[in-house]
Amino acid sequence: MKPVIGVSTSREMSGGYPRDYVRETYLDAVCKAGGIPMLLANVDESVQLLNHCDGLLLTGGGDVDPQRFGQADQGTQWAGVSEDRDRVELLLVEEANRVHMPIFGICRGVQMLAVAFGGTLIQDIALRMPGTPIKHSQAQPRRRVTHAVTVASESRLAQIVGASALEVNSFHHQAVDQVPSEWRTVAQAEDGVIEAIEHPGDRFLMGVQWHPEDLIGDELAARRLFENFVAVCADWHTQSRRAHVEHSR
Repeated sequence: MKPVIGVSTSREMSGGYPRDYVRETYLDAVCKAGGIPMLLANVDESVQLLNHCDGLLLTGGGDVDPQRFGQADQGTQWAGVSEDRDRVELLLVEEANRVHMPIFGICRGVQMLAVAFGGTLIQDIALRMPGTPIKHSQAQPRRRVTHAVTVASESRLAQIVGASALEVNSFHHQAVDQVPSEWRTVAQAEDGVIEAIEHPGDRFLMGVQWHPEDLIGDELAARRLFENFVAVCADWHTQSRRAHVEHSR
């Protein structure tokens, strides 16, 4: 059976009612890489669905509440904070990490990974770095790359994409600030903004600030990221089933 990837969802108000949703490109990227996506709604009970998943994909979306990383709101939120989404994603990361499940964070997802493991965020890049020559929040089509990032050698990211530099798309106004203990920065923009972090352990625990799900049709590096993630999720499925069988004997 193909590996099942739990996919976090955005929460926003629509017609006066909250709705949970995810953009189709995330689902398409998982499917094309050989996985089966399972949407995880922003309710605490979604954590129980991880028992049926082999990997966790944290998607993009609204801002993380600054209180989650010990800061006051600077009044720079562009996308509404969802207390439910913050809470549920933190629970999902905690449970996935407990069972050593592969985790891949994209855009808000890399920020949530940083917060979940004790890091902090830049609440607004323009406020922190008013002179940056890079426009990190683009109005360009999502499939268009707009700036370069440098990839750290000897990182898992470099091994996966097979390159020391990438051209990426960019749709964010926040970014990782303080990297969690034991994690490391593995990609940066020319202005120093952190573009990817990973845990140096032996499993896939990584986040990127750009949106590879929108680039899989044009960029080999984007396809490799999803293919590698789904492949390690398949391996995790096999290993976890073997461990369960041995424990049951």
